[in-house]
Amino acid sequence: MLTGCSKGGSDGGGNDKQDQQNAKRQQAGIKFGDAADSTGPAAPVPGAKSGGSMEVLERDSYAHLDPAQVYVFNEMTVAQLLDRGLTGYKATSNDGKQHEVVGDLATDSGTTTDGGKTWKYTLKDGIKFADGTPITSKDVRQTVERLFAPFINQGPTYLQQWLADTSGTGYRKLLPDGPYKGKHLPDSVLSTPDDKTIVFHFKTPHPDLPYTLAMAGYSIVSAKGDTKEKYDKTPVTTGPYKIQSFKSGKSMVLVRNPAWDPKTDPIRHQYVDRFNITFNQQFEASTKALLADSGADQAGVSFSNQVDAGNLSQVLRDPKLKSRVVSGYQPYVGQMNINMSKPEMKDIRVRQAIAYALPVTPFVRAYGGSDAMQVAGGLIGPTVSGYDPAFDPYGKKKKPAGDPDKARALLKAAGKLNMKLTFGYINSQEGQQYSTAMAAGLKKAGFDVQRQEIPAETFYDQVSKVNNPYDIFHTSWGADWPSASTVMPPLYDGRQIADGASNYSQINDPHVNSEIDRINTITDPVKSSAEWEKLDKYLLTKVVNEVPTAYYKGTQIAGSKVGGLVYDDVIGGVDPRRLYIK
Repeated sequence: MLTGCSKGGSDGGGNDKQDQQNAKRQQAGIKFGDAADSTGPAAPVPGAKSGGSMEVLERDSYAHLDPAQVYVFNEMTVAQLLDRGLTGYKATSNDGKQHEVVGDLATDSGTTTDGGKTWKYTLKDGIKFADGTPITSKDVRQTVERLFAPFINQGPTYLQQWLADTSGTGYRKLLPDGPYKGKHLPDSVLSTPDDKTIVFHFKTPHPDLPYTLAMAGYSIVSAKGDTKEKYDKTPVTTGPYKIQSFKSGKSMVLVRNPAWDPKTDPIRHQYVDRFNITFNQQFEASTKALLADSGADQAGVSFSNQVDAGNLSQVLRDPKLKSRVVSGYQPYVGQMNINMSKPEMKDIRVRQAIAYALPVTPFVRAYGGSDAMQVAGGLIGPTVSGYDPAFDPYGKKKKPAGDPDKARALLKAAGKLNMKLTFGYINSQEGQQYSTAMAAGLKKAGFDVQRQEIPAETFYDQVSKVNNPYDIFHTSWGADWPSASTVMPPLYDGRQIADGASNYSQINDPHVNSEIDRINTITDPVKSSAEWEKLDKYLLTKVVNEVPTAYYKGTQIAGSKVGGLVYDDVIGGVDPRRLYIK
């Protein structure tokens, strides 16, 4: 997520005014749009012009172009230009901060009359693949059914699990070979009564489906052009651009897709004639090139490279660069997990002592200071509905160095002074740095801290074991869409405790479990966000199974001839759909 290790900027805090504005937007929730909201073309970008070639400097090549295999940041970003789904996020402001979920290829964001168990979608007229083939419900069925095939193993699995009414990889049993041996999902699961209509049938309510279908991993695949594994290199696109050439690890060229009709698309633009993408551009190199702002790089940008940590402070503080730099939050929240399975952690006073004592300054500093992160108060981050900037139960925003005196008093009251605390930390440069300072802060409060290093390549394998030896350890989690339904259930549902699962603190609280079930049935996204917010507060004040550390940020730079530069909160970076050349 972040590559910087040198210190940049101060060690805490953030832009309070910006934070308050962002919170108001998130607390308002994200609207599910109707047919009027879903009608194209997209609102014009102020001052935009058509034409020209844009240079795109990227560190990582694209391992996957098959939409079903897309689940990492750089691939999801370029997919904004190449692929379309039934739904998508439409920016409703020019700053990339406000959005609604609308129908993309569908006429609206979806309709349900039974609380989210059945969802109906109708395809728009005039939608086509890049080869000119009309998009029909047959393509949607193919898109969904191929998700069950064994060669699809990298993308999201929400929809498959919901349709199969199971967890883990058990969904594959529903259609083990996908649609490739003549078998199909029954109409009781997925029905396509005509060329325009698609109906999803779930056994339990899934009111978040419009969010889910907006993921790049559920973009529509051509039934006619489906080449199975080969589709990963030569997909038939649906967005405003198509792939002219792709040399893996070297370069890619995107050109206009003439079959794309802006009248059907409320989300995207097609201002640039051509995107020339060059790979193997490290963050420091791309930052240096774009700062120099000469030659072709004047019309240069990166979709996913960030400003490197060494230049971050300078870039953010140079007034001459202000029009060429965008920053924003990413969907990741860091948290120190308290292992609830350990007998010594059963006393809430011990857990509270850890929460008050833990200094978060070292963690923020290790990753570049407040330019790269903001001290966290709650478990729901600024990009997710339900975020409350005022919530800070352990005073981390005011005292990011911790409160050892208050922690020591709690530990003494519990009769646990000098208790042993095994701190598992990731063996990276940043992990070494922050864990040493965090351990020192915990020792001040009366803990006997024993640090144990965990190799970076197996870190999550180790900490997700049910019988792991660690009392505390740090992880981070990113929401898959702007709802805490992709945060609370995977992290805190006690029925999902298992080796490899993401309930890292092994919390199994009956109230939390029942609230997850209840809130998951709320179809109104604004109401559900308010309930997730209440659950966040319950977890941190009544349970205390984790200590939030930081909300992650990103900063990107472009050349002086790049217009329409916006940091989109949903994408978590530059929005490539708005770009033009001045």
